[in-house]
Amino acid sequence: MAARDELIAFLDDLLDTGSFDDYGPNGLQVTGRDQVERVVTGVSAHRELFDRAAEAGADMVVCHHGLFWGSAPTTIDARMKGRLAPLFDADMSLAAYHLPLDAHPEVGNNALICGELGLRRGDPFGEARGRPIGFVGHAEEPLALEALAERCCSVFGRDPLVFTGDGRTVRRVGIVSGGGGSSLHDAIRLGLDAFVTGEPEEPAMADARESGVAYLACGHYATETFGVRRLGELLAERFGVDQRFIEVPNPV
Repeated sequence: MAARDELIAFLDDLLDTGSFDDYGPNGLQVTGRDQVERVVTGVSAHRELFDRAAEAGADMVVCHHGLFWGSAPTTIDARMKGRLAPLFDADMSLAAYHLPLDAHPEVGNNALICGELGLRRGDPFGEARGRPIGFVGHAEEPLALEALAERCCSVFGRDPLVFTGDGRTVRRVGIVSGGGGSSLHDAIRLGLDAFVTGEPEEPAMADARESGVAYLACGHYATETFGVRRLGELLAERFGVDQRFIEVPNPV
């Protein structure tokens, strides 16, 4: 059992949330009970995750994608009322960490992806809202593009969409999880060999062909399970709370 506010303060400090200009608020978004015994983590804040968290007896839910986004409606309509109901009924708190969790050099999505793909994490890479959130990963030995694609399939649990570029051997890979497709242009500018992201963008096929930089789209959801899982593990290690990651797969 731990105090809710202590958990939130720890996460806010770890991820340096105040230094980010983001698409929505980071940190505590819905206030539930004061004490937390069980934390559920998940990628996106929506009704199915909240229902399953309540069934699991959670006191707090920690997500990567929260309730609020810059372009989304700011009223509590019928859809949002239904989404919030499981939180209120179970007195569960909700916290969300978006760009701070992408960018963190140890527990962030992109740093962890580097490790999972067997790449050494290098310089920050791929800007969002004026600061880099991804990293350049370095292969210790040159990789065939097919080998990198196989690693992506194993790590993300799905076949990546691959635009092969010029088929060059891969040594340096730009990595930006989720909807980071526009950072392909940073990869081209830096002379990288490949770029790994979540969602594909329509110009990517031609840009990869014409620049020679391979583009691997591995799924927005699939590339953003890593950081929030690690946050749950850290809360269990530091505060002794029970934690569980709930998978709600999304094909996007």
